[in-house]
Amino acid sequence: MPVPDFVLELRRHVGTAPLWLSGVSAVVLDPAGRVLLGRRADTGRWAVISGILDPGEQPAVAAIREVAEETGVRAEVEALVSVISGQELTYPNGDRASYLDLTFRCRYLDGAAHVGDDESLEVGWFAPEALPADLQQTSRERIADALAHDPATGPRFIR
Repeated sequence: MPVPDFVLELRRHVGTAPLWLSGVSAVVLDPAGRVLLGRRADTGRWAVISGILDPGEQPAVAAIREVAEETGVRAEVEALVSVISGQELTYPNGDRASYLDLTFRCRYLDGAAHVGDDESLEVGWFAPEALPADLQQTSRERIADALAHDPATGPRFIR
């Protein structure tokens, strides 16, 4: 997975110490109600499209950017559906990080889904009742939040 330049710069100063980073996830739904997923190159598991915000970048803009970069699909944000803090992760090189994830429900606009960068091995559309068995648990939760989203109650903040 490519590490953003600003994270590499931070790592030069803090080494492998924990970083607190903001991330976005996009649950993209097509007109048939299928969910766009990518099989991650780093884990080999399926996941919703996600990424780290660049400094100063608006979260909804980042979500749409990640979808376009990773899958070639153009989408638009419908709603913020959850704001969840994840557990600390330790990467194989020893780097540690925690993420504040903002999950957006997005609507497919156009484009044929394809692998757009080296972050994914493959991409595809899946019916919610036929999600891959090796889908990351956090992605299952984010998909559930997107499908259950009620504009009257707003985003989920506690899981």
